[in-house]
Amino acid sequence: MNSTVVKMTRAQLTAMVVGGMIGAGIFSLPRTFAGATGPLGAVVAWLIAGLGMYTLARVFQMLAERKPALDAGVFAYAKEGFGDYPGFLSAFGYWIGSCIGNVSYWVLIKSTLGAFFPVFGDGNTVVAILVASAGIWLFHFMILRGVQQAAAINKIVTIAKVIPILVFLAIMAFAFKMDMFQFNFYGGDLTGSIFEQVRATMLVTVFVFLGIEGASVYSRYAKDRSDVGAATVTGFLVVTTLMVLVTLLPYAVVPRADIAAMRQPSMAALLEAVVGHWGAVFVSVGLLVSVLGAYLTWSLICAEVLSAAARTRDMPKVFARENANGVPSAALWATNIIIQLIVISTYWSRDAFSLMLNLTSAMSLIPFLLVAAYGLQVTRRGETYDMRPQERNRDLFLAVVATIYTVFLLYAGGIEFIVLSAVLYAPGSLLYLWARREQGARVFNKPSDVVILALAVIAAAVGIYWIATGYIQI
Repeated sequence: MNSTVVKMTRAQLTAMVVGGMIGAGIFSLPRTFAGATGPLGAVVAWLIAGLGMYTLARVFQMLAERKPALDAGVFAYAKEGFGDYPGFLSAFGYWIGSCIGNVSYWVLIKSTLGAFFPVFGDGNTVVAILVASAGIWLFHFMILRGVQQAAAINKIVTIAKVIPILVFLAIMAFAFKMDMFQFNFYGGDLTGSIFEQVRATMLVTVFVFLGIEGASVYSRYAKDRSDVGAATVTGFLVVTTLMVLVTLLPYAVVPRADIAAMRQPSMAALLEAVVGHWGAVFVSVGLLVSVLGAYLTWSLICAEVLSAAARTRDMPKVFARENANGVPSAALWATNIIIQLIVISTYWSRDAFSLMLNLTSAMSLIPFLLVAAYGLQVTRRGETYDMRPQERNRDLFLAVVATIYTVFLLYAGGIEFIVLSAVLYAPGSLLYLWARREQGARVFNKPSDVVILALAVIAAAVGIYWIATGYIQI
């Protein structure tokens, strides 16, 4: 890393977390939840997701403090705990998932504009793809000018984009009707059980919580290592409060079925229903600022994860290359080329935003599971607990809950998205073979590595077959 790069303060790290979490997801929450459940199911879903993600945030905090040598924690923890190949899979999955998430931002931006300019459609027309492509490369060259500059911009954008959300919540609270909330409470005409309703929302909650690990990813830029954990928990608490309110208050204003039928971003449609057309314009402007700010954050995170993996020789060393501003330029180029290709592919998608949302979540689950499992490993063995040993039982409980939660998410997400993930994981392993060949190292160090690769290849073949036969609609 270039020695002239300025370190980030706690406020900037917190803004990275808040900026990464408040993106496309929060503006789409009302319709997404209303299509699956009512207020009761939403409360249960947020309790599960909030508890699970809180324990995961605390695991990130614990590992940041007790394993300070492990930078870019998401994949470094997997490698430390489970070996080279699982570490690679964690880095690759997190990187590709983040790239797909960035594509969802562009789709939602163009869908938002499509409400005012029909040429953008639902975000996947030719014009929408061309405009998104121009945006991708505009951000690319801005980020190349320096990480610190981008972080400073992100802090300003984070403040600016929270304002429309707070205005939306204030108006929804003012328009609150208890009889409407009671009418929607059990989901109205929904026929599924509360368990099925809650399960249907789980991948959505993963998507909106992505970014919780943003400070951990950027730990090597922190002025003070303790700021990493504090930024993670502070950002989590702020954003969770906003997301719960954005989900629940609309149920007290509009019938659930009407919310479920609204165009995305549903927050704009809801405000329009209450205050008129200016509400849709106001929220749409806020969404554009929010999503562009989140895209900036995630472009940084994508490049940093790939670069960090290359620095530890888990990815081909070319991706460790940095420019004079200390920016991982080769990793940034690779990231934006992938994003560009996926943006082009949305032209053939039926519901590009939902597909990108669910696939981003599914790709992130395995890296999150490995982090939780490593936290469990550290606490069970008592590593580093010669200092502050009284914290061990608390940390062990948090790691157990976080591990159970991420396993539940894999189940709740459904086999289809696990299989779709394998379609990306299996060919991505070629990068691992490239990196190992560069080192002249043995490809697989454990028999379990071969088993994991074999399972990924089989699942990928099944996924391709299901896509070809129409069993999985993309």
